[in-house]
Amino acid sequence: MLGSMDTNLPWVAIVDDEDAVRRALLRLLRAAGIPARSFATGAALLAALPDGAPYCAVLDVHMPGMSGFELQALLADAAPRTGAVFVTGHDLADVEARAMRRPPVAYLLKPVNDRLLLDAIGLARAAWNTEF
Repeated sequence: MLGSMDTNLPWVAIVDDEDAVRRALLRLLRAAGIPARSFATGAALLAALPDGAPYCAVLDVHMPGMSGFELQALLADAAPRTGAVFVTGHDLADVEARAMRRPPVAYLLKPVNDRLLLDAIGLARAAWNTEF
């Protein structure tokens, strides 16, 4: 995790095994005024859930240990209101098809288009605010 934050505020989780990607996405979200925390592994995010769940998780599809898909399935049980945005540098038809089995808020290609990512996070926030 980079930095501290008030976990009572709605926040976004960034989960990517590439440090440079995590830093860049964290800077983007913070510049947009979106509280965010970054994690190098899915296990690290799951360990942080007792402090409060994010309204959106930006998940790298391909990570060692636990993939973004596996993490999304665990989040569906542990934090069912958390929306998922998948990001990948490997756009393969079977990967996108697998992502759509449990539909994410968005499926984006790296390098991620800033506007598309911020729009997807906005959709997740709107869904979080409307669920009770």
